[in-house]
Amino acid sequence: MHVPLISVIDGNAANRAKVADVLMSMYRVNQYPDAERGWHGLRVAPPRVVLIDDEIPPHGGFALVNQMRLEPVLANVAVVIVTRHDKEEIAQTLEQCGAKACLSKPYGRNHLIQTISSLINQEVEAQWNDLEEPSRLALRGTVKIFNDISESIAAGEPVPFISVKDACAPLVDAIGTNDVRDILDGVKEHDNYSYAHSLRVATLLSLFGHTLGLPREDLMMLASGGLLHDVGKVAIPHEVLNKPGRLTDPEFEVMKGHVTETLRYLDAGNAIPKPVRIVAAQHHEKLDGTGYPHGLHKGELNELARMASIADVFSALTDRRVYKPAMEAEKALTLMTEQMIHHLDQHLVRLFRTMLLDAVHT
Repeated sequence: MHVPLISVIDGNAANRAKVADVLMSMYRVNQYPDAERGWHGLRVAPPRVVLIDDEIPPHGGFALVNQMRLEPVLANVAVVIVTRHDKEEIAQTLEQCGAKACLSKPYGRNHLIQTISSLINQEVEAQWNDLEEPSRLALRGTVKIFNDISESIAAGEPVPFISVKDACAPLVDAIGTNDVRDILDGVKEHDNYSYAHSLRVATLLSLFGHTLGLPREDLMMLASGGLLHDVGKVAIPHEVLNKPGRLTDPEFEVMKGHVTETLRYLDAGNAIPKPVRIVAAQHHEKLDGTGYPHGLHKGELNELARMASIADVFSALTDRRVYKPAMEAEKALTLMTEQMIHHLDQHLVRLFRTMLLDAVHT
């Protein structure tokens, strides 16, 4: 997968550096100090999104946006205007130049990231309209409920499990007809990494269950468990969750806390089935007892957890992050077989490999 390129055009060097520092944990970033260098840079390397300060020299940001709209290679680039004005004050100008969003100074890190991510995802999600059912319904339904879950957690409300299960029904339908490629391909470029990873785990886990001959209701539990298994990551600081490279020991302790947080959010509701909770609680446990959070050993690990850990590891290895390319599926499976022999159930890993060869890569 291609890591999105974001361009920042701002005459204030300190502002440019601050914005770039925030974005570089998730994207590639180009910086330009004025409209002239920005114009030439954009044409050479068109970004997915460009942030333009409305006061950049020599004629301001809106003049540059109007110039971009006349250049075919830049006409459809998503523009975010950064301004000291309220959005309402410049609403007409924003509409006339076709800017997709506006950031009014001062703005926070989260607002910046959410604005850019939302613009990228609008483009990705629009492509889902061309897919056939049930893949289109699976993608549309799961991204909506995933966003709803984040809002529920922020509001202190319980996870709406019935809605989660309903959203996963088209996913299970797609698996029943061996039609999962569109789902896995459709989520590849999605900019919400937590959603993309969780949907991949939900898809792989329920496909795994289908391969093992489990009934539909069990597949619904696997899909729902996969979608919910990492919801506690909303409590992990951005700088830890998206840190390029290896975490320090203290940072890893913080990261491990996402399992506890996930269970806390799930336990706030009254309708979370036991299989879903097991997937969330045990997907980081390992057969040799070196996993977390409880260091469970072979006989203590539920088979659902063994399946979930395989789907989670495979997805993590083959996910794209800004600091690493997506690993090829065959290389990931080889690593899981040769280097994780004491961590993962190798009998299930072999079945998982066969499943992927039959259902995804043929």
